[in-house]
Amino acid sequence: MSIFITTHDGTRLALEPTPGATLARTIFLSRLWHGVPLCSGLGKCGLCRVRYLSDAPEANHDEMRKLGKEAVEEGWRLSCLHPSEPCEIMIPAPRRSQRAIMGHSATTGDFAMAVDLGTTSIHWSVLVDGERVASGHELNPQTGLGSEVMSRLATATTAEGRFVLRALITDRLTELMQIAMNNMGGVCTTLAVSGNSAMTYILLGKKPDDLASAPYTLSYTGGDEKKLGASLPLAYIPPLLAPFVGADISAGLAAIEYGGEPEYPFLLADLGTNGEFVLAMSPEERLCASVPMGPALEGVGLSFGRTASPGAITGFQLTPRGLAAVLFDDSASQPDGMTGTGYLSLAAILRQQGVIDETGLFGKGATPLAARLAENLDQKDGEPVYVLGDDLYLPASDVEEILKVKAAFNLAMSALLKAAGIGPSALKAIHIAGALGEHVNLADLETLGFLPPGTRAKTVKAGNTSLKGTELFVTDPGARAFAEGLPATLTALELAGDESFGEQYLQRMRFTYVD
Repeated sequence: MSIFITTHDGTRLALEPTPGATLARTIFLSRLWHGVPLCSGLGKCGLCRVRYLSDAPEANHDEMRKLGKEAVEEGWRLSCLHPSEPCEIMIPAPRRSQRAIMGHSATTGDFAMAVDLGTTSIHWSVLVDGERVASGHELNPQTGLGSEVMSRLATATTAEGRFVLRALITDRLTELMQIAMNNMGGVCTTLAVSGNSAMTYILLGKKPDDLASAPYTLSYTGGDEKKLGASLPLAYIPPLLAPFVGADISAGLAAIEYGGEPEYPFLLADLGTNGEFVLAMSPEERLCASVPMGPALEGVGLSFGRTASPGAITGFQLTPRGLAAVLFDDSASQPDGMTGTGYLSLAAILRQQGVIDETGLFGKGATPLAARLAENLDQKDGEPVYVLGDDLYLPASDVEEILKVKAAFNLAMSALLKAAGIGPSALKAIHIAGALGEHVNLADLETLGFLPPGTRAKTVKAGNTSLKGTELFVTDPGARAFAEGLPATLTALELAGDESFGEQYLQRMRFTYVD
């Protein structure tokens, strides 16, 4: 018995069921959903919907809420919530994340390549004589096998899982290098790849036992060159600084410290699926910590979360007439989702007006403008929502997800400051890097309590510091020497191992900064 699939364009194919896996995973491994930003089993993104043509399984509450009663009666289901078993289904046209390639120049010849390997996305650049001549970013092709670090590591506990995860990345890196070779008419002479510790283990095909369960340790610490594939040059892997503070932070510190003249103390906060933080007290003393943040801020896993692409809302403005959406571009007539910055922008406006209170609950506000905004409050399948349009709304569960990310960020920052014996006012700068580090509105972060009050002026939107530092690693041997000296200066805080972690986290589940 097989899984018979009819695609949106009429193609028919048969897949073998995968015992113990979800239907979504089997479809993903067939490459039908390559580039689709799946939430990987959370039941929230809705991008894995399929229509059972017969014998549809019973729908659960999440499907009823996400798909609606009419669609469920027509046989639509979320394939991430059902087992990989024989069935006959139809799948709609996939909604793929946009691949962005920028700045190809007329420069030709040999080149270097720098890669920032994130849990949710990949950023890369091509350099000639130390100058960036092309760059791009796209969804990490592993996303369908786990939307955050621990689920990805769980997949990597088996030999088959490690093989598939590694091949998804190395095959894509080989393709990117081949594209660059064709465009440049030369060869890649130098390659460096920076990622968090989990992504680095997966890239190298390492068994992740020391990262998959406590006590977390590192059996591999980077700072050397590895062969990733037959067609790829030796790749420099920067030092991994702690079990969940990886080479991306080594690269980030190189970008800020080796590539600049920072004042101390400063905080580097890399906001990705795994939040990584370093408090640099001096060139000889640094503290680091990490917290799981999930993929929400990268546009994955929220009810209408999208990566930055046509049809996505990237922010909101408050006008005399109410909320006005800011779109990624004007090519789409109707918004169909929001990026992480869009969600933060909306939450910040509603929080300022009292339509979301400090605890994350919807309210009526206290001004005439707030009352007008609150007219959009409604209920969908028993859940409070803020309606933005006919098919777009902010459910209370998404507000809670944003609040969880805020609590994690707040906890890491306040713990590092406490360990150093300083307050937020002592910081010379806060560098916001990673997924939000270029496009986020800093006022939104302060409004929602990510940043302590009054620190917005000293906060820097640092952009992708991991990629910037990795570019130094392929162009300047001194940058590698700087990175390889970092572990000796570092003290790692184990936040999750603290007995009071849960209590401290809950204290910060409110839209205000907690010391």
